[in-house]
Amino acid sequence: MSEGLHDWEARVAALWKQVDAMPTEDLVSRIDTLAAERPADDALALFERACARDTAGLESAAEPLYRAALASHGLDPYRQARATIQLASTLRILGRLEESEQLVKAQLERYADAGYGLALYDETRATLALTYLVQGRAVEAACLALTTLAPHLSRYNRSVAGNAAEILKGSVASWS
Repeated sequence: MSEGLHDWEARVAALWKQVDAMPTEDLVSRIDTLAAERPADDALALFERACARDTAGLESAAEPLYRAALASHGLDPYRQARATIQLASTLRILGRLEESEQLVKAQLERYADAGYGLALYDETRATLALTYLVQGRAVEAACLALTTLAPHLSRYNRSVAGNAAEILKGSVASWS
């Protein structure tokens, strides 16, 4: 990473550490100022601008920036996963539930690719569970959340995951 980019990312990170102490309009303005230091099509700058708008509750303004950042193919896998998760969440808030679901499922498929890594895997599954919940698929949402949580429990991992699978199987069978 170049020295200039490293410095820029450090300044962006420092700004995000102050997010709770500033009005969201200031966050958007300050991120935009930092983003203006980068080329207009810079994936990192587009991503940060999207994040700021998302944080400010400006989902409609965040969506095209997330899409541009993802389309540039200039994000590392971690930021690509974050952008996908955050875009899916934005789409859920905007009421575009099927698109949100498909985006998150595509991200989950990327984790199966060798070399991609599992950074934010559980977070991706949690986002899908939220989408299921808003879609009215509460049983699927709860079961996905429980199977995501199960490996992190100090005990009863297998039991929680197994019960969630049985509940889901019974629930899906009752829909048929």
